[in-house]
Amino acid sequence: MIILQTNPLIPTDDITSRVDSAKIAAGDFAEALATNPAEALHQLGVASIHFGLKVLLAIVIYIIGIWIIRLVKRGLAKWFDTRQTDKTVASFISSFTSVMLTILLIVLTISTLGVNTTSLAALLAGGGVALGMALSGTLQNFSGGLLILAFKPFKVGDFIEAQGYAGTVTEMSIVSTRLTLPDNRSVIIPHGPLANGNINNYSKNPLRRLEWKVNMAYGTDAVACEEKLLEIAKDDERILDASTPGAVNPFATVSSLGDSSVEIMLRAWVRNGDYWDVFFSINDKIYKQLPEAGFSFPFPQLDIHVKS
Repeated sequence: MIILQTNPLIPTDDITSRVDSAKIAAGDFAEALATNPAEALHQLGVASIHFGLKVLLAIVIYIIGIWIIRLVKRGLAKWFDTRQTDKTVASFISSFTSVMLTILLIVLTISTLGVNTTSLAALLAGGGVALGMALSGTLQNFSGGLLILAFKPFKVGDFIEAQGYAGTVTEMSIVSTRLTLPDNRSVIIPHGPLANGNINNYSKNPLRRLEWKVNMAYGTDAVACEEKLLEIAKDDERILDASTPGAVNPFATVSSLGDSSVEIMLRAWVRNGDYWDVFFSINDKIYKQLPEAGFSFPFPQLDIHVKS
């Protein structure tokens, strides 16, 4: 007994027509073999040679395709080495490209044999759509991780601000980045929103500019106060001057006039690693040394006029 199993991707009518065609072809060949054996064997030989040529062509296409895929992988490896691309990204892209080209080669080889690949293509397309819908969030984080690893907006050890958090990058995976906040909390940020949002990298450049805004009472000698602030800044060896490439000399000036005070601003450049130490140190010196030099900090004032 012969049991015919149907494929749900192929209509039943199509299967029936194919079976009928096979029966007709078999019957014709049997009839031809009975009436004219030589002609039947000749036709069988021609068909065998034709099919053999198809098989030979498919083998040649497969061998050439494998050779081309290897060339593509070597070219990608050299390109990644030249660009110094992260090894995780290079490995993923190389593997993904190899798999996709191999699938394309297999489909091309099968079609060379005369096999209808429409059902196979539909099955692959449907599976890809279903998988993409099921893993849409994960794929978004995955693609975001590839962009981050490729363009390197930050690296492990950088202090960044992103997605409402500011901390040091301690770990990077293909789908997320782990930050350690200043209070030692650990936060994991998915790469999808991270790659599509703003990233403020405080560690990217070797130098940073510091700024202090000091409020002084009205009537204060602004020039003398500016000179005192510059003296405080220049006494700190960690503050840079114009002799350092990328930095400028410390600068002080009146920045704004408030309701109850005059705001004097001091700016100076430091190395990235000295930023917070210098900031707090100069704050402490300003608070202690300005009053000693005769400068007073203002208090909020309100003038009330009473009309009788």
